[in-house]
Amino acid sequence: MIRPLELFIGLRYTRARRRNHFISFISTVSILGVSIGVWALITVLSIMNGFEKELKARILSAASHVTVSAASGGALVRWRELAPVLQAHPQSEAVAPFVLGQGMAGANRKAAGVLVRGVLPAAEAQVSDVLDDIKTGGINSLSPGAFRIIIGQELAWQLGLTLGDKLTLVTPGGQATPAGVLPRLRRFTVGGIFHLGMYEYDSTLTFIHLADAAKLFRTGDGVSGLRLRIADLDDAPRVREQLRADPALAGAAGGALRVSDWTLEHRNFFRALQIERRVMFIILLLIVAVAAFNIVSTLVMVVTDKRADIAVLRTLGISPLGVMGVFMVQGTIIGVLGTVVGGALGVASALNVDTVIPFFENLFGLTFFPADIYVVSRFPGELRWPDVVKITAASFTLGFLATLYPAWRASRVQPAEALRHE
Repeated sequence: MIRPLELFIGLRYTRARRRNHFISFISTVSILGVSIGVWALITVLSIMNGFEKELKARILSAASHVTVSAASGGALVRWRELAPVLQAHPQSEAVAPFVLGQGMAGANRKAAGVLVRGVLPAAEAQVSDVLDDIKTGGINSLSPGAFRIIIGQELAWQLGLTLGDKLTLVTPGGQATPAGVLPRLRRFTVGGIFHLGMYEYDSTLTFIHLADAAKLFRTGDGVSGLRLRIADLDDAPRVREQLRADPALAGAAGGALRVSDWTLEHRNFFRALQIERRVMFIILLLIVAVAAFNIVSTLVMVVTDKRADIAVLRTLGISPLGVMGVFMVQGTIIGVLGTVVGGALGVASALNVDTVIPFFENLFGLTFFPADIYVVSRFPGELRWPDVVKITAASFTLGFLATLYPAWRASRVQPAEALRHE
């Protein structure tokens, strides 16, 4: 016989076929509820983990790890003296200058707002991965005075452009003429089309040569700033503070500098993702909580059904705590079974989310994650075992807590009262 006695009796009650089929039905519903809740929690959190990882990688493929610019907001003139000082930092892998401006791109009677980044192709390739994703053309098309431009695939579709086509770039800050103030505009030739897979960048980001950007935005020998690529992305805040405290930087630049990094520039976005993740965890955990209430209902009905058995056990010498243990075992088994089944399904779904989502999209003819809304066009899953442990622990805890009240009620049954009508 299994020892202790409470465990043996609790397992025996769980395996026994109940006379009341409604109790069996509620038990099954409880197991399904816990399973669905755990399954949904693991799957959804894995999708959100993958979304955050993918988004972070794509943002940082185009954004700066660390950016150094003039504190006044104007052009950084002595950037050539400043670049070697930044390159000497232990975490620095590459430094590249850039000129940044906004404009309006027009072609084929269509127009779209764009972000124009003037770069040195060889240096930009060392700090950014965007130019590695050029599908048509190449970075070699960017040369001083050629006035060629590399655009994203979404922008090319919007304006109906292909490699070698012309577009007109209109920039703010017009020039005074006898006819009045006219906007500055320049004809560019499409020298490349990249596809980053991130709608925001593919539809707005453009690249031209640094010299062409200096002429277009009239920055002279200055640049908007220097982009610094570092070895460890998560170390960006510490590198930023070290650069801010380095007097050699201000001396090389000849003035005060503004040092920023990706954690500041995209802080609100990633913070919103974290908040959404926590809220989603709480909401989906309510499914498990509802299933836990079903466990309470099941055990209350079982206690009512087993009053005579409880009375017999009490007369045979089992203590009230022993009676509690019997029904706590029974309720805990329901919670454990539901958690194990839901955990197995959740892990399987999280590991195959790249296959499951396209299958349902093709089956129902829907797009669950439109790229223009969710920024990225695909949602890879990333299963994190600490999340699995946290979810299963929460489910076990809720299942255990749900057994306490019915078990306590069972321990309060008086043998004489229970056997009076038997």
